[in-house]
Amino acid sequence: MITGTQTPISYSATILKNYNSKIVTAEQAVSLIKSGDKVMMHSNCAIPMRLADAMVARKESLENVEILHVLAVGDLPYLKPGMEKHFRHRSFFMGANARQAVNEGRADFTPIYLFEYPKLYSRGLLKPNVALLHLSPPDEHGFCSFGVEVGITKTGSEKADIIIAQINKNMPRTLGDSFIHINRINYIVECDEEIMELPQAGKDLTPAQNDVFTKIGMNIADLIDDGSTLQMGIGFIPDSVLKFLGSKKDLGIHSEMFSDGIIPLVESGVFTNAKKVIHPGKIIAGFVLGTRKLYSFIDNNPMIEFHPQEYVNDPFVISQNPNMVAINAAIEVDITGQVCSDSIGTKFFSGFGGQVDFIRGAARSEGGKPIIALPSTAKDDTISRIVMTLKPGAGVVTNRADVHYVVTEYGVAMLFGKSIRERAKALISIAHPKFRDEMTSFAKANNYI
Repeated sequence: MITGTQTPISYSATILKNYNSKIVTAEQAVSLIKSGDKVMMHSNCAIPMRLADAMVARKESLENVEILHVLAVGDLPYLKPGMEKHFRHRSFFMGANARQAVNEGRADFTPIYLFEYPKLYSRGLLKPNVALLHLSPPDEHGFCSFGVEVGITKTGSEKADIIIAQINKNMPRTLGDSFIHINRINYIVECDEEIMELPQAGKDLTPAQNDVFTKIGMNIADLIDDGSTLQMGIGFIPDSVLKFLGSKKDLGIHSEMFSDGIIPLVESGVFTNAKKVIHPGKIIAGFVLGTRKLYSFIDNNPMIEFHPQEYVNDPFVISQNPNMVAINAAIEVDITGQVCSDSIGTKFFSGFGGQVDFIRGAARSEGGKPIIALPSTAKDDTISRIVMTLKPGAGVVTNRADVHYVVTEYGVAMLFGKSIRERAKALISIAHPKFRDEMTSFAKANNYI
């Protein structure tokens, strides 16, 4: 039976019968998974852990099951050493829980722009045999919401042969192009458990680190004009930027995701979305990463629409809002403007995500500002992150022609249309002072300046 919805709903006899006929245990549901299957998993904070645990519990009867998802929050039992005979994870953007497995060769990494990831399914390049979803209870019409993660999962799930849904009363009902009807679901596993959370960053920063991110936030905020539309993710840099937007007017959000930090600015009237050309008055995103406070905020909120990532992250769609500001982080930037964001040398660290999608979308926007931001150093000022050359094996995520603004705590380097000589001088000027002489000598030796 349908239980646990926050507001009692009157279901038709047909919907109720249809729903109840699909209820099984987690063990019964995952018994449909066969060796060699491709299993697409709901991503981010929506990993259906009850189904994942049940699947791993029957590992001895499974071989070469490929698990497909993007970032996932939580402990992933199929990535533990010794599981590779049974499960092979294919990561399209890895978090800390997948990083070791990928770099040890026990899991795979596929570099891809986030707006193109769902197209692997819609174009038939990846065909999931089974989709494991984590959904809200159905509304009176039989539609379940994908909840905290819509953009990455919706398209792929529509192409799966079998859909198994973990229905959870705690999953918020998010609006937009964010629903699937129970007629499309093959099996339902009911549960009552808290949604995974990813709290805001910053609590463990030292005073010196906090000062660095505060200065970066101030430098970026100075670039943001009233009426701008913002893309920002989760982490120290976007959280720091949000602290300095309180005096801005009529800002908007069109972002692959957002977190708890936007809530006070929405409530105080800073984010009105009034100046947006596409979806005016609406916050547009594909998913959220945050806490229960954020999940309550997005639940049934008509100001917020979630859409598939191939729409949200399409550079053409992004560019239709004027004054689009894209804020993205990097691991290192060389003095010609090449940006590495997905690896540390030859070791893979994360993925492309939506960085290039939004950098290019903001560049095409009238008055847009594509921004790459990073602290000038790492490891207590012993390593410069503005570098002479990228580490051997480091991947270029955003190429030097795509880069317009680079921001550190020491200022802003505007690179668009600049020569290598001008770029090198600008980037050296925002590097940590202790590394500037060495960089200048390198630049002169290579005839950059």
